[in-house]
This record gives sequence, C-alpha cells and structure tokens, in this order.
Amino acid sequence: MAQDADVIVVGAGLAGLVAATELADAGRRVLIVEQESEQNLGGQAYWSLGGLLFVDSPEQRRMGIKDSPELAWQDWLGTAGFDRDEDYWPRRVAEAYVNFAAGEKRAWLREMGHRVFPVLGWAERGGYDACGHGNSVPRFHITWGTGPGIVEPFERRAREAEARGLIRFCWRHRVDELLTTGDHVDGVRGSVLADDRAERGVETNREEKGDFEFRAQAVIVASGGIGGNHEMVRRNWPERLGRPPQRMVSGVPAHVDGRMIDITEAAGARVINPDRMWHYVEGIQNWNSIWPNHGIRILPGPSSLWFDATGRRFPAPLYPGSDTLGQLEYIQSTGYDYSWFILDQSIIKREFALSGSEQNPDITGKSWAQTLKRPFGRKGTGPVEAFKENGVDFVVRDNIEDLVKGMNELSGDHLLDPADIRRQIEARDRQLTNPFTKDFQVMAMHNARKFSGDKMVRTAKPHRMLDPAHGPLIAVRLNILTRKTLGGLETDLEAQVLNEQGERIPGLYAVGEAAGFGGGGMHGYRALEGTFLGGCLFSGRNAGRAAAKAVI
Repeated sequence: MAQDADVIVVGAGLAGLVAATELADAGRRVLIVEQESEQNLGGQAYWSLGGLLFVDSPEQRRMGIKDSPELAWQDWLGTAGFDRDEDYWPRRVAEAYVNFAAGEKRAWLREMGHRVFPVLGWAERGGYDACGHGNSVPRFHITWGTGPGIVEPFERRAREAEARGLIRFCWRHRVDELLTTGDHVDGVRGSVLADDRAERGVETNREEKGDFEFRAQAVIVASGGIGGNHEMVRRNWPERLGRPPQRMVSGVPAHVDGRMIDITEAAGARVINPDRMWHYVEGIQNWNSIWPNHGIRILPGPSSLWFDATGRRFPAPLYPGSDTLGQLEYIQSTGYDYSWFILDQSIIKREFALSGSEQNPDITGKSWAQTLKRPFGRKGTGPVEAFKENGVDFVVRDNIEDLVKGMNELSGDHLLDPADIRRQIEARDRQLTNPFTKDFQVMAMHNARKFSGDKMVRTAKPHRMLDPAHGPLIAVRLNILTRKTLGGLETDLEAQVLNEQGERIPGLYAVGEAAGFGGGGMHGYRALEGTFLGGCLFSGRNAGRAAAKAVI
C-alpha cells in the first residue's frame, strides 16, 4: 500500500509542531492533518502567556534565587501527589521532565532564538509544609513575545521543512478514525471540512465536503484536551472537587473538544486519570470575546481579599496565587460556582495581570518601552483597565456599602451583608499596624515582597484597603474557567501509546495535552505552572525523535 508520508501528525498545535520539526530534521516526510484552518497554527500555545518552568536558570540566579533539581523534584512530588498504580509512567515522565527543565531545555530553545522576560513569576506558592503543594521558589519564566514567541521557532522550522518538501499541511481535515494493519497503527481516515476563513480562535463550520484517507508508518496524536467541551468536562469531573459547576467560562476555543482522545481509545489505547483536570478559579468573562463563552484568567498578586459567594473569607492558605485546585474544591463546597475578589486601585494597578498573549500587548509585541510602564502610574495596564471599565464581572464604587450593593445586584443572589464585609476588611486592615501579624495572608504579602521581582512589579505596598487614598474600591466576580486536561492517553518515555495490557501499540504516539502532557498525566493531581507548554515541548520532542528512529 502506497504511503502518503513516513509519519502523520494529528494536530498543528505546539506539541504537533515540535514532533513534526524533529522528524523533518531527521529527514522524515511528515503529513500534518488539522481540523481547523491555517489561521490556527500553533493551537492553544499561541493564546498563552508563554510561561515556562526552568530550574536553576541564569534568570533565577541573577535575581538571587537558589534552585536545584532536588528542590524542584521535591516540589513536583508534593504537588503531584502520585498515588495510583497507573502513575508509573506519569511519574517517570515527570522525573525526566524536571531533569530536562534543569538541563538542556533552556539551551535548546535559545538556540532557536527563544528568549524570556528577565523578571520571574512565582506561581502556585502553596502555603502548606515543605513537602506539600507549591513552588518553593519563583520558577515561572515568561517568554519574551508570550505565546506567539514560543510558537514562532517551531512555525519557522516547519515552514522551512515545508519548503523542502518534508512537511505537508492538510488544513480542514478532521480525523474520524485511526487505521490499522494487524496491530500496527498506520493511517487516518476522516472528513474534509468546508473552507472557513474565520480569524484565529473563532468557531468554524463543520460542513463536510468530502472524505480522506492517508497512510504512513506511524501516527502521532497531538490533538489537545477537552476544555472547550463542557459536557465532557462535567462527565469526567471528580467527586473530590464537589459537584460539577453548572456555569463555567471557556479558557480555550470550541474546537478543543477531546474528540481524538475517544477516537484513539477506540483504536485500543488506554486512557488514564481522566478525572484529573486543571481549571482556574479566577475567570472573568471577556468583554471582547473571540470564541464562545470566552473567559480570561486573572493572574493575581497576594493582596486581594477573597470571599466566597456567601461573604466568608477564604481559609488559610487559599489566598490568591497559592493553590488553584484547593480553591476550586473550596468554592464547589459552598454550593455556588463563583467567588469574589475585593481590592482597591492601588492593588489592581500593581497586582492584576491577565493571562494570554492578546491581554499583554507590551510583552507580546516585545516593546520594552511599554513593558517598563507597568510598575508606574496610577492605572493598571490597558487591558486591565479596559476590563475594569467594560467587564461584566467588575463593580467599582467609592465605599463598602455601595460596593456590596453592586455585588449583590450583579450576582442576583443577595447573599452579602455590607456590615459583615466591612467588619472583615477592617479587621484585616488593623493587622497592618506592625510589620508582623497573625493574619496568614498578610504574612504572605510580606513574604512576597522579600522576593525582588514581586516587590518591583507584582505586589502592592501593604496598606489599609479602606483608606480613600487608595480608592476606588473594586469587586470582581470570579468564575470557574476551563483549561487543561491533566490525564489522557497513557504513554511511555518515548511517547508511544500503551494499550490496556500496558504494551506498546506499534506505530502510535501521543503528545501534549492529549497525553496528559506526557505519560498520561505527568502532573498528577496538581501543577506547578509553567509546565503545560513545557510538557508539549518535551513530549513532542521525544515522540519526534523516537518515531524518526522507528520508521524505515
């Protein structure tokens, strides 16, 4: 039977591009089939902030951060909480990834022109003990150029390989079935969808115009996760996180639908840890939406006061930036799908950042002049101020009574007592009289400012929130934001897919989010952040190099 390529890659996101370019570098012919149009090259990575985890990097050392592979692995294990028989391969992939992040990852990317913003972020700070969840030190390196900056090197390599005849793109080709000869996966079959010139991320048509069938020696599934398919999210929702949310906003476009995970499972692949998922709790509805139900995540500093829907302050250590899934579990235990930040203008201008390439035009556009304006001035960034003015989840008032009235009107639940909210904020404000405190969130604020990066650009100077000099007061309704799939197709260290018996399926590989970012869930239950794009890079590279050796 004639072959259309040596290897077929299903999906033109970051993991697929990495795998394809590694194959092309080895002289292999690659066919990339993608259900969306060419405008969506790079997939979800394009929309990201471009955060990457490096361990003991020059950027860390320049900021006085002492990190090591041993500390990073300790943090990973405390965060992942591996506790299942099926965690064998996820744990092995995770250990290999941490070594990669401490080793050649940075040099490999720099050789392709990749650069990072010099001030590090400190994501998922935990707040439990040394063996528990969270990053002991700042490790979140933002790509200079954000998501487009991480996609660009691989898009450039792919285009160069396309010009040499080694990579061919088949846009608007939706795979409906994996083909096999005996037990060997050697092709794909599906439907050609009608042309659609919609802009990147906009929902496209599903009109079928014909069929296709392609053959190769191997197939790499790089189709992404399930975050755009809320029905599938709810179906896999774990009991440990409470009831599935009735209302969520989408952090990914509609085509992130999980179809290929089911299709690959139908071909004999084993799916593990489908109940492990990563959804953010600081989601706000995009006032300028691109895809359906479009949500944006707030990346908060440590100072905003966090209240549940009934007006109770979140318990320790569930403060902004500490433990995403712990916060999600707490929110779902309240019986409501939303919560509130209360803050002021001094906090929003210094501490609010928005995730996504389009929400950070200064870093995305690589403009130092614009980026250096962030720590100064009375206002936040342009996108933050636009949300404050236009976002349906924002309430801005000059006093607590009017603020709480607006919050109750926005939610429609009328659960908040202005006197009680005032009492809690005044109690917190009294803890700022001394440089020490019994309030664990205030401790976290002081701790954050001991890190130079937070003190410079990400943490407001501690102050009384009810001081009019720092007003106006701001409340933000926070929604559950769907995002990442932490489980998926089980794979080994070479990204080869395993069947129910734990055996390799000849010719079949899986990478990126479809494989739980490697192994079928290398993050375990929780993530350290900066590891999602990294998992796409690592698994894509492993699959491309392994498949290049396997094909004749």
